[in-house]
Order: sequence, then C-alpha cells, then structure tokens
Amino acid sequence: MQALDRIIERAKASPKRIVLPEGFDSRIIQAAARIHKEGIADPILLGESEQIMRRAEKVGVDVSHIEIINPANSDMLLEFGELVYQLRKTKGIDRKQANELAKTPLWFGNLLVKTDYADGSVSGAVHSTANVVRTAIRALGVRSDAKMVSSFFLMVFDQPHHETLRGSALFADCALIVEPTAEQMAEIALATANNARVLLEDDPRVAMLSFSTSGSARHPKVSKVQQATDIVKDRDATIQVDGEIQFHAAVQPKIAKHKVIDTQVHGRSNVFVFPSLEAGNIAYKMIQLAGGAKAIGPFLQGLNKTANDLPRSCSVDDIYYTIAATSVLANKSTPAAIG
Repeated sequence: MQALDRIIERAKASPKRIVLPEGFDSRIIQAAARIHKEGIADPILLGESEQIMRRAEKVGVDVSHIEIINPANSDMLLEFGELVYQLRKTKGIDRKQANELAKTPLWFGNLLVKTDYADGSVSGAVHSTANVVRTAIRALGVRSDAKMVSSFFLMVFDQPHHETLRGSALFADCALIVEPTAEQMAEIALATANNARVLLEDDPRVAMLSFSTSGSARHPKVSKVQQATDIVKDRDATIQVDGEIQFHAAVQPKIAKHKVIDTQVHGRSNVFVFPSLEAGNIAYKMIQLAGGAKAIGPFLQGLNKTANDLPRSCSVDDIYYTIAATSVLANKSTPAAIG
C-alpha cells in the first residue's frame, strides 16, 4: 500500500479537527467537502457563512454539515483578543490592535489550535508561506526542545518511469531555512527523521546531501555537511545516516557501494536533507514538475502544536492530502509533535 493510501487509512481511524483559515477559497471548500464526506477529518472552515455556501454551490459540493466559523462575530473573539494581547504585549501591541489581529483568519485559526478547539491547521492557499509561518510561530510558539521551525515535503514516486526512486520520501528543508548552519542542518535531519517514522511508518534512512561524497571534494560547504552528519550520529545513534553524499549515491545501491565509505544507508535513502533552501526548493520543484512526482506540503516541524502550509499553486488534491497528513501528525498518540 502506498504511503498516501496508508495516511488516508490512518486518518480515518482517528479523525481530527482541522481548521482551514482560508475557508473562502474554492479549492479549500472542495477539499474540505471531500475530507468530510470520506470521514478523514472534521474540517472547520473560517469565513462568512453565506459566502462559503455560495461558493460551495458554485463548485457543486455540499458543506452544510461542515462547521463554519466567522471570526468577525465569533463568541470566542473576546478570549482570543486577550490571548493575542498576552502573547504580543511585549512587542508594543495594545488591546485594540490585539482584537483586530484575533479577527484575521490565520491568527484565529491558530488560536483554535492553541486552545485545543482544533487539533491542527492548514493554510497557505492564499497567504504566503512567510505569513503562515510567522503567525504560527507567534500564536503557537516553538517547542522547548527545538531551536527553530523548519519544514519538509512528502514526495511520492508512483509513476511507471520512477525506477530509481520508488514509494515515498521526505525532502527537507525546501521552504524555510535559507542557509542552515551545521547545527541547524542536523536539527532539520533529526526532526525530519522522526516525522518519517510517523508518516512513512518506516525507519528513517537519511542522506545529508552535498556536491561531494565521502570527502571527494574539499570546501567549507562540504565541511558543513560533514559536521552536520556527525552531530546527527552523536545525538541519535538509532538513525541510519550517510553524509556528506551526492544524490545519485543516496538512491542507487551500486553507486553507493563504490563511492560511500562506511555506508549505513546503502543507496536506499528515504529522507533527503539539503544543504540550503536554494538547493532543496529547486530540487523538489524539478522532481515534481519534470519528473511527475507528487509533492505534498510543506509540513512545519518545531512548533508546539500542529500547523502546516500549502503552496499558493496548490490543487484540490494537494489540500486533501495535506489535511489527511496533518490529521495523522496531530495524533497525540504518535511522536508527531516533533513536526
């Protein structure tokens, strides 16, 4: 069974309440209707009820049984305004400004998660990643055992021509950390490895990517990846990790056998950690658009509670699978809080 099928199956087994702050977007409405109909999660749409109903009718879906909350006149607004004030008063915000912020979809949605009214949030179909992540960090906070918030994509290779890579893998960080230090790259690897256990239901096999393999080149950028690999090994000896390593050696056992010294992964990586946002962002989009792989995410890791992003170019299917995976990650019985 493919990873996406398993994610759907697991989400149905324990549906979570997932808030969708961009409830006015037609793609969000269609995905929410499908999610609700299939019993994958209990979606909450934010926005003006009549507007959402009109758009649902226009795209031919039924949202009459889905909870819709208008932040502008919600009974929770007074409480949420005070929450925003307490969270942001040291930054010079007054109560009037806090009340206005609490009405905005991203803030209101994250506060539903913060107060446990919802188990997770998914947004980004309309808002930029910067806005989504900034609000999530301010509303939910960063985990005490995490130094930053990073991200990963779930990549699904399910086409007949996908011979080198089959099944699913996680790519990190392709959305947030521009130029990670060795310490940050290691933290990204450790967080993503733990999320691989949750989403892929498999032992993580981590490739710390570079333009060099096992010291084949000397450069400060190579040294950074080598240092990051050593940190991962020191902090969690249970994780199989190779680095620094080139992509082809990370996915082809024959090449790994000849190029990688003391390999733990043997060319069968399922977690790929990129040395920069530039490399990761270009790579995932090339593999998605030119290679025909599915790219779901980005999923955020390092927050106190579950909140995930969408690319503004997302399709209904992208939203559907992101909601399902968010429901799985929000399951408190798994180590999903790492994400």
